[in-house]
Amino acid sequence: MRNRRLFVIALCSSVFLFVVVKANAQNPIDGIDARANTAELARQLGSPDPLLRQKSAEALARLAATDQRKMVEGYQLEEKNKEVRLALNWALYRMGKSESLFQIVHDLDSGRQQQAIGYLSELESADVLYPFLKKEKNAPRVTAGLLKALGKIGDAQTLDVIKPYRDSVQPFVAEAAETASDEIEKRLGEQSSTPTNSRPRTAEKP
Repeated sequence: MRNRRLFVIALCSSVFLFVVVKANAQNPIDGIDARANTAELARQLGSPDPLLRQKSAEALARLAATDQRKMVEGYQLEEKNKEVRLALNWALYRMGKSESLFQIVHDLDSGRQQQAIGYLSELESADVLYPFLKKEKNAPRVTAGLLKALGKIGDAQTLDVIKPYRDSVQPFVAEAAETASDEIEKRLGEQSSTPTNSRPRTAEKP
């Protein structure tokens, strides 16, 4: 009886340790830093949990972990979950595979639009989105999604690029262009109004 009780206690301890270790392994994914173990993140792409796979791909994207590109490419080819595959495409783009951006833009015309906009809003420059925006046969949701992303990362030049779309008759497009313009103008205004604490100089009395 005593041996059985010890076995149960040992088993419970093992289960608890497994849960703690697993939880600790997942914590760095959301608060990723340069010291993260990219090999471990890449291994988690094989997890049965699609959310963990997606978060792992997004963490690898933030790190631009080029050392894991081959493995990510392999998982991307096999991935069946569309949200995870989109995250893998984003990771591959961040790792230097520029053609993956086409698939991310394509997913703007899907139920994954918000996810794709989120990734495009992390681009360092709006310039890479201009050629996609200017394509003549874009679906309205693609154009609107691009405009929403440009609203997050655009600059003064972007205002000129999106200006024609404010008069668009396509669904969602004019509204997205208007909102993007407002966001950019607000951001530019905040950047230009830098407060100064220095007092104006006064002429010294003789």
